[in-house]
Amino acid sequence: MATPHGASEGEYVARAVQTRGQKTWLFARDIVVLLAALLASFLIKTFLIRSFYIPSASMENTLIGGPGTAADDRVVVNELEPRLVPVHRGDIVVFADPGGWLRGEPAPPAAPANPVARGLSDALTFIGLGTADSDNHLVKRVIGLPGDHVVCCTAVGRVTLNGVPLNEPFIASQAQWPDGARADSNPFDVTVPPGKLWVLGDNRGDSQDSSLNQGLPTKGFVPEKDVVGRAFVISWPISGWSWLSDFPHVFAKAGRN
Repeated sequence: MATPHGASEGEYVARAVQTRGQKTWLFARDIVVLLAALLASFLIKTFLIRSFYIPSASMENTLIGGPGTAADDRVVVNELEPRLVPVHRGDIVVFADPGGWLRGEPAPPAAPANPVARGLSDALTFIGLGTADSDNHLVKRVIGLPGDHVVCCTAVGRVTLNGVPLNEPFIASQAQWPDGARADSNPFDVTVPPGKLWVLGDNRGDSQDSSLNQGLPTKGFVPEKDVVGRAFVISWPISGWSWLSDFPHVFAKAGRN
């Protein structure tokens, strides 16, 4: 029988079998690489970094969000904190709702109606770069760690931490000091229990934070186990890209941990 390139029938069959074998091996290799990449992405999201959407105005002007805002910030969260790295005062943390905190807060955007866009959103969320699973989470700044005594407010309206008045340059009302502006509209005098945190929004006048939730069963405290991680960078919009500071100098005299 005539075969291409003058090869014998046996040689032709052998080459065909070899080619099919190579294609099968390459296909299997590609599947393994794809599965490994998906597993690595899933592990990165689960244990290292994750993206979140900021739907409320509670952290303005540090993070921009809320109804009518053109550029709702997205942040990337380091999930090693508090798993392997302890939480620090001043950290901006994302945490699951401890119970009843999200009442009245804006909901994250609905899933895209377009199947392709929805699939892309789900894929990005799976690897930790999308924000489709941001619901039931809040973002606030840590003010008190376990054992800290946090009080609001002094005669000039400042929060004190372990007896030290805090000069908080990150809060929205800071520019109004010292003419009587209060660092929080809800008075409090608490000692943070073990395993809990006291958190406040940078926009103290519009934040579902510890001070506003003192009447709930949580008494305003956030269990450390509910913390997903520390927000360390604004990832979107590109024009707002920046690192997020925990302002260590603000808390140094009060006992930096």
